[in-house]
Amino acid sequence: MIRKSSVGDSSELVWFKSSYSDSGNSNECVEVATTPLTILVRDSKAPQKCRLAVSAAAWSAFVAAW
Repeated sequence: MIRKSSVGDSSELVWFKSSYSDSGNSNECVEVATTPLTILVRDSKAPQKCRLAVSAAAWSAFVAAW
């Protein structure tokens, strides 16, 4: 996975999108931010609507499965 930082997000979190998410439309992707305790995931089309928070262990297991 190649991480590309999200532009225009004024929050303290630094959001990244995978190069695998690039469908030619930069607004169609999943973005990820990390904190010391969790991995946050959001839809770039609606970044303020909802976020999914998972533990680092759960995220590692998810990524390893793909």
